[in-house]
Amino acid sequence: MNSPENLKYTKDHEWLKVEGDVATIGVTDFAQCELGDIVFVEVDTEGENLDKEEVFGTIEAVKTVSDLFIPITAKVLEFNENLEDAPELINNDPYGEGWIVKVNISDVSELENLLSAEEYKNLIS
Repeated sequence: MNSPENLKYTKDHEWLKVEGDVATIGVTDFAQCELGDIVFVEVDTEGENLDKEEVFGTIEAVKTVSDLFIPITAKVLEFNENLEDAPELINNDPYGEGWIVKVNISDVSELENLLSAEEYKNLIS
């Protein structure tokens, strides 16, 4: 499983790429493998302020539907609209073109509770 070193991870199998006070969020390579073929992604929280662990959307695969939980308190700035027509981008490129949302980080200190790549690899192994 691929887990880039420059990202932060959650126990819910999401990743965050932090750039200043903005974080890009997606699901990990492990998560997309477990879900199988992703057929639909819905995020209806764009523009909303969400508390840590609130549901920000859903991801639907052939065999299941899963909620997506915001790993930090943040405002949802942008949804990756490419996923509307090509949700399989999450399967094909989970850390690149398959990103799900960009958020404005409300409390930077919450990032300290996230996992490093090494800690995440230990979690899934």
